[in-house]
Amino acid sequence: MTTTKDESPTSVFSKDCLSRQVLLDVTGRWGTLVLSALYERPCRFNVLRRRIEGISEKMLSQTLYTLRRDGLVLRHVEATIPPKVTYSLSPLGNAVAERAVELVALLETEVAKFEHAWATFEE
Repeated sequence: MTTTKDESPTSVFSKDCLSRQVLLDVTGRWGTLVLSALYERPCRFNVLRRRIEGISEKMLSQTLYTLRRDGLVLRHVEATIPPKVTYSLSPLGNAVAERAVELVALLETEVAKFEHAWATFEE
């Protein structure tokens, strides 16, 4: 837990702390996948949609909006017809995505252990 200059606590465990909402945004169903995809490279909307199997256009749009609001994703619009929109990570988003990618890599390397745990769970 840290404190700000006015000595109010900042803790993800506090129901009123902004960091808790951002944590939920990042670790929700799609946030980590969007951040991980953008960590690889900036992408246009349809490239992201194809990269993240199973995400609907609506959910991708909402997730990008939320991550933009949180200051993690940037939206660059080129004034062409039609407009060309590219999404990328902000410096803060890059720092968060770096950790998300580490988590994703760990989970991918431990799939066999998860399969074993699932198979033996109710024995």
